[in-house]
Order: sequence, then structure tokens, then C-alpha cells
Amino acid sequence: MAHDSLYAAPPSGAGAETEREAGGFARLRGAIGSWDAAIVATLVVAVLLASLSVQNFATGRNMQFLLLDLVPLALLALPMTLIVITGEIDLSVASMVGLCSTLMGKMWLSSALSLELICVLVVLLGGVLGAVNGVFIPGFGLPSLAVTIGTLALYRGLSFVVLGDQAVADFPASWTAAAAQNLPGTSIPAAVVPVVLLAVVFGVVLHATPVGRALYAMGNNDQAATFAGVSVARTKFWLFVVSGAVSGLVGIFWTLRYASARGDNATGLELTVVTAVLLGGVSIFGGRGGLLGVVGGVLLLGVLRNALQLADVDANALTIVTGGLLIVSVVLPNAVADVRARLHRRRQRAQLSAS
Repeated sequence: MAHDSLYAAPPSGAGAETEREAGGFARLRGAIGSWDAAIVATLVVAVLLASLSVQNFATGRNMQFLLLDLVPLALLALPMTLIVITGEIDLSVASMVGLCSTLMGKMWLSSALSLELICVLVVLLGGVLGAVNGVFIPGFGLPSLAVTIGTLALYRGLSFVVLGDQAVADFPASWTAAAAQNLPGTSIPAAVVPVVLLAVVFGVVLHATPVGRALYAMGNNDQAATFAGVSVARTKFWLFVVSGAVSGLVGIFWTLRYASARGDNATGLELTVVTAVLLGGVSIFGGRGGLLGVVGGVLLLGVLRNALQLADVDANALTIVTGGLLIVSVVLPNAVADVRARLHRRRQRAQLSAS
């Protein structure tokens, strides 16, 4: 019968073994040729070249500073990855970091609250700032690019309203030292530990839960995801809340690491965060990408910037490099995907012609 093949038993014996081997080789070939693998290979090459050509790059002290510099970037990139996969973007993250930093300084300066309670309140306030984005974007259906550009300016302006040009720098020495201390017997900052733990949590949510599958579905087609039973607006709302809360956490770390709460803290960091996420293979159009590639993108961007700084490259050149990488990370993955799609269509046409 014509439909028997649809219900045929799976192949067994030597044929099944050959088919499994072919499938294994196909998966291996796909993994080697993936964007994640390309980012990891580029990272390895960049580290080797920097170690050989840039003085003091491979020292333990520089690795400590490199990882400390990557903590805010990595933390902000985690929720940003999920947001971009849904087809949205949050350009207000750096401004939320700055505002949370100034609010932390203001509360420490003018209240009798303990620093522990202030830190909790700052994270909650960050969540509130993110909720504002969530109300306007999925709630009112406004474009995330326009809304978060607006809140970028709003939150940065409020940062200067809270403290003006003043800087609060009298935080307890034990807290500021703890923000930069290393794990015992290593050159690895202790702040890396919560970053790794949060990365694991975000990775599991994205790649091993129904929530993650819903995020990819939203990125591919909002309406189809809605028809499939996904609460698109509510899910996106909570993504922006999480982004704000993580920004609050980064604001705390930034303030304690540099022992200074200022309105201009983290200025321009949003460009670096978006670059790292897109460099990691997440499509700006949504629906494609993964956390492993983003981690590689964060590390690659950090290594490049650190090596250029050690080589006394001008700060303006660093901005040019970041902008160039942002353009490459948008254009190149889409160009590669387009080429692969064309080759796939050609193979299909060839198979049809042969049959």
C-alpha cells in the first residue's frame, strides 16, 4: 500500500547501524560547522595570539581583571539573549545599571538601612524599572527598540537627578574588597561563581524547558505561538522584569567594585552587551541562537578589548572595534544562513531532477 512506508518499522541490523553512523556523522559535521564552533575557534585563536604578542596578557593578574570586567557584561547578556530570541531588544540595560547604582548610593548616604537590605531593594527596584519596559512593549504592543531607547534616556537622566554630579564612595571596605576578591588559591574572582550559576539556570530554562521552546516559537512567529497556547505578552513582560532585576544586580556589583555610585556608571555598556549577544549567534530577528554561543561571544569580546587596552590602543578605537563586530555579527550569520538555504534548495532540486 502507498501509505505503508509511513508506518514501517525502524531499520534493524547492519542497516540500522549504518543509518545511525550516518546520522552521527551528520550531527558531528553540523556541530563543527556551526556558528558556536566558529566563535569558540576564534576565541582560542584570539587568546593564543594575544598571549604571544601582547605583553602581560597571559599573566594571572590580567586574567583576574579580564574576568572582573566580564562579570557585568556576562550577567546582562543572559536575559538579553532570551529577549532577543523572542524578537525583542532591551537597550536600557546600562541606564538601569546606572540608575540602580545611584539609588544604592542615595539610600546608603541618606538612610539608616543596612547594606544587605539596600542590595535587596536595589534588585527589586531594577525589576520595577524592567517592568516599565514590559508594560509598554508587550502590554501596549509598542516596538521594543523605540521604547527602550526612550527608557535609556529617561533612566540615565534620572540617575543624575538622584545624585547630580555627586559620587558616593564611602561604602564599607569589607564589601568593596569582597567584590574583587579571588577564590582561595586562584586568580579567579569569586564574582565569577554567581555568573556561572546564573548561566546554568538560564541555559537550562532556554534549552531544556517548555519556556525555552516557547521563546523560540515567539521569535519565529508571535501569532503561531499564541495559537499554540503560549501567553506571549505575559512571558515577554517577565523577561523584561528579569532583565531589570539583573541590571540591579549589576548595579550593585559595579558600585562595589569601583567603590563609587555615580550617575554615569556603565554608560555605553548596552552596545557591548548587544554586540556580545549577536556575536554569539543569536539572530536579531529572533527565533535562533543559544546560550553557549553567547558565552563564547562574551569571552571573545572581552579578550579583544582587554588585549587592545594592554596594547595602548585608543579608547575611540575600542568603540570602533565594538561597532564593527556588531555589524559583522548581524550581517555574517544571516549571510551564512542564506547561503546554506540556497545550497539546500539546490540539492533538493537536484534530487527531484534525478528522481
